[in-house]
Amino acid sequence: MVKKCRACKAPFAPFNSLAVACSPKCALAIGKREAEKKAEREAKAERKWLREQKERLKSRSDHMREAQQAFNAYIRARDEGQPCISCGRSDGEIGGHLTGGKWDCGHYRSVGANPELRFEPLNAHRQCKKCNRDLSGNVVDYRINLIGRIGQEAVDWLEGPHDLKKYTIDDLKEIKARYRALKRELERKAA
Repeated sequence: MVKKCRACKAPFAPFNSLAVACSPKCALAIGKREAEKKAEREAKAERKWLREQKERLKSRSDHMREAQQAFNAYIRARDEGQPCISCGRSDGEIGGHLTGGKWDCGHYRSVGANPELRFEPLNAHRQCKKCNRDLSGNVVDYRINLIGRIGQEAVDWLEGPHDLKKYTIDDLKEIKARYRALKRELERKAA
């Protein structure tokens, strides 16, 4: 019975039913390839184990920071191409020498004063760094333009009372996953 060598693919007559190589040279090549695959599987398992250990060691504040980063990135992607919610400047009117990009995710009701609105998409919009950081949100102009964008009723709801929210680690993981998925969906639609 003729077999095909796993290394060189040449036909050969095996000396027993378990033979997979036509020569010692091909057998060594197969062994080397199998050892490389085994090392790769072990390295992958090691990386997975390290990732799981790092995830286990994260504090609640680490999860909060990651969820906030995912939310902010989604808001900037959602509002891509729109002008600054406060001053109305567009991409071409803003200089490119700002640290960390040109745009922030500006919250109308600040995260410090209203942590329950931290992940509320109606409360966050694309804002230039000058308005968000240098002008402390430029809130008066933000409100005027926000009414035009989402309506008076939604702005009244944002300004009204809200129940306090204590986010658990599981909540924060879910928020991070949701906003990363939404951002990927926006990028897929844009492509």
